[in-house]
Amino acid sequence: VAARVRLHLLPSSKQGQHEEVLPFRPLPLGRRAAGAFPPPACGKIQTVDGLRQQRFGELGEHTGMAFAVSDELLGTFVPIAVYWLYSGLYIVMDRMEIDDYRLHPKGEDEVKNVVSKWTVVKGVLVQQGFQIAVSLLLFTIIGDDSGTVRKQPPALVIALQFIIAMFVMDTWQYFMHRYMHINKFLYKHIHSKHHTLVVPYAFGALYNHPLEGLILDTIGGALSFLVAGMTPRTSIFFFSFATIKTVDDHCGLWLPGNILHMLFSNNSAYHDIHHQLYGNKYNFSQPFFVMWDKILGTYMPYTLEERKGGGLEARPVNLGLAAQSKSD
Repeated sequence: VAARVRLHLLPSSKQGQHEEVLPFRPLPLGRRAAGAFPPPACGKIQTVDGLRQQRFGELGEHTGMAFAVSDELLGTFVPIAVYWLYSGLYIVMDRMEIDDYRLHPKGEDEVKNVVSKWTVVKGVLVQQGFQIAVSLLLFTIIGDDSGTVRKQPPALVIALQFIIAMFVMDTWQYFMHRYMHINKFLYKHIHSKHHTLVVPYAFGALYNHPLEGLILDTIGGALSFLVAGMTPRTSIFFFSFATIKTVDDHCGLWLPGNILHMLFSNNSAYHDIHHQLYGNKYNFSQPFFVMWDKILGTYMPYTLEERKGGGLEARPVNLGLAAQSKSD
């Protein structure tokens, strides 16, 4: 029978002091078998495997609780990750030979835009910081301390919530956006920052004054979420989709087969009209539909025409209206 010896190394209190070491004498087999070592007080021997399973079981419970509340965090941070990933795709494409699909000649953004791309990146990060703060605050206020996850509604209900949220977001952004153009003080000191990008590009979609970003995008998103009655899990997908749509509207490209152009009349060419001086008072709708522009008379129709030298150009159908708007 193999004997297991556990050695304890105890430091001496005084240097040079020696302790008497007693020789080890194994107990006779009979005494060991008869219970010379008493069983644990609980009356049950816990093996190493048992302890490991218990630890992993406790970890699983804590992990499950973490995942139960992670929908709120995902709803906050996933759309931000989507923003930079989707913008990154357009940055890669910008280095490719796609001049035939550009709405502006390559390099025109460097000439007409009055802010550097690094300034735009910093501005967007500030905007997203406000977005994170408001999102976490909202989820904290409406959160459930029970630790349970809200059950997802049927797919048909989720689709209806998407439509409601899109309508709410469009309505809020149209009227806030238009008012920032009507009010000269707000336009000069707040909204004009976004219009420094005369030639839009993907990662400049959220380049705004922080107050504008808070009012238009962050509060507009919160209202869409609340009115539609979404769960935090549904909001992950909705806000990621809205982010993709917003980035796409500012990409400055008209790519063939773009499914968003097939689904929505509000697209990169439509929004490009608004960024030009002649379209400054038109095409306020964003990011999904164009209904409010059509209902309230701020819709500027356009045609896509081939540009001399290659590429495409969005040109207003009513040139007289464009000329008048430009002179105003």
